[in-house]
Amino acid sequence: MTNPRFRDFGAGDSVSEPLSFKLHGEEFHCKPALQGKVLLDMVATAQSGNDSAVANNLIETFFAKALIEESLIRFQVLLEDPEKIVTVETLGELTSWLVEQYSSRPTQGPGDSLSGQ
Repeated sequence: MTNPRFRDFGAGDSVSEPLSFKLHGEEFHCKPALQGKVLLDMVATAQSGNDSAVANNLIETFFAKALIEESLIRFQVLLEDPEKIVTVETLGELTSWLVEQYSSRPTQGPGDSLSGQ
């Protein structure tokens, strides 16, 4: 007889596929997976206030958790480079893409059906 008040969640999903992106000709490498708490903390922080200091801290914290150390150092240098501008829109798109990858949410809708509808 199984106990309906018990559930074994196992060891969780193991993701080992690399995750990377390119920006201003440089390739940056991310950790293959993040703790779910990192994403939940992002949502909570984003909902706690709309001022630029909160947004800046959120972005810095997220990339510090997502990027491997070597890429994080280069990414931080890039964000301070006066010649290679990374716009707010680009940072937003990049963050959204990474969150989608980490949360396994598809970025595209379903394709056309065979009947064309």
